[in-house]
Amino acid sequence: MTVTQSRPTPAKASPIFGRMRGRVVILLCIMYAISYIDRTNISTAGPTIIKALDLTTAEFGIAVAAFSLPYALFQIIGGNLGERIGPRKALFWIGILWGVATIATGFSVGLASLVGARLLLGLTESAAFPTATSAMAKWVPIDRNGFVQGIVHSASRLGNAAAPLIVGGLIIWGDSLGGPIAGWQVSFIIVGVLSALWAVLWATLYRDRPEDYPRITEQELSEIPRALERAARPPVPWKRLIRTILPVTFVDFGYGWTLWVFLTWIPSFLADSYGLALADYAVFTAIVLLAGVVGDTVGGIFSDRILRRTGSLRNARRSILLIGLLGSLVCLTPLLFGHNLALSIVSLSLSFFFLELCNATLWAIPMDVAPEWSGTASGMMNTGFGLAGIFSPILFGYLVGVAGWQWPFAASIALLAAAAVVAAVMKPQRVLPNSVSEWEQTSSS
Repeated sequence: MTVTQSRPTPAKASPIFGRMRGRVVILLCIMYAISYIDRTNISTAGPTIIKALDLTTAEFGIAVAAFSLPYALFQIIGGNLGERIGPRKALFWIGILWGVATIATGFSVGLASLVGARLLLGLTESAAFPTATSAMAKWVPIDRNGFVQGIVHSASRLGNAAAPLIVGGLIIWGDSLGGPIAGWQVSFIIVGVLSALWAVLWATLYRDRPEDYPRITEQELSEIPRALERAARPPVPWKRLIRTILPVTFVDFGYGWTLWVFLTWIPSFLADSYGLALADYAVFTAIVLLAGVVGDTVGGIFSDRILRRTGSLRNARRSILLIGLLGSLVCLTPLLFGHNLALSIVSLSLSFFFLELCNATLWAIPMDVAPEWSGTASGMMNTGFGLAGIFSPILFGYLVGVAGWQWPFAASIALLAAAAVVAAVMKPQRVLPNSVSEWEQTSSS
């Protein structure tokens, strides 16, 4: 038996803000923004770190990729663990520990210590987004999955866009102090403390069970899929879940490869290709990444709108993925043939906008097909992004060192094309518990 969703899609969008779930979404937006500042501040500080620690571009690529090794390996485990212990407790400890890892990055003295700090950061963040997705599934009506994923990931891209300005400013300010701690180290310490403060705020304000949230109404509780209110979660149907999510994982790999290029190498590309100083390439990088803020929100809104109009999850999610992947591919192409700063900024900005149309859709699919195990399912999906994060910085950095910038961008274009092919043929369907009749009887009681 296959169904597309757990309840009929309403003709009118369910409200998010003006409900208690809006507060949950805002808290998660803050987390997503901070988490991406934590994981991408190394790219803005990259040219400074390379000089300070006497690294090659290939070695710096290894340090960046070190984040993604545990991040990829522990996605499924982290997502499943977050479901078991609950998002409130899980995200509290995740926030504390990734704050410690960020501070440790600032005290790195060489390649080994830098890699160690990045490994710890990847380990602690591996469960963050799957667990946050589990929190959303507890609170968000199914017809708003794409919109909410778009909002929180827009916040993450806002963190991306702000990171060059924040980190660049902190580096300049820290260096101006003339103390024993360099400016790039100051930037990591301050951002790490900010992460820990968010964790405390989350544990104070969030509740795993919507009915335990202060002042929540019966109207809002009735808008949440009833299956998600069960205290006992059914066993994970691993085979069917893997079979459904695996094509999405591949698409996420192609998306993730190119995203890591933007998050890791754009500052170095602008500095190396056009001889820009820190303040200049930080501003241009922020402009490029701001396009992703718009793309995330637009992708989620239009994907949900197609779902409400057609009632087809496949059409709603696939169409946005194809537009995003192919649009990003086309807009990257000018970088292979031209050398002009204005053209590069426009091409990168448009490419990133189209790429980020995919992000909310990719994260909405696990919520669509497996709301009961959204943490586990999103961990499976995001394993593709984690694997891309292992290979993309290393191979991209290697290709830059031996062949310049055109070949690495060409590789990204090829992977986007492959991801578009898979997105065109995949058929994500609702995954039901092993015993459907028992589930329906229990969830209706």
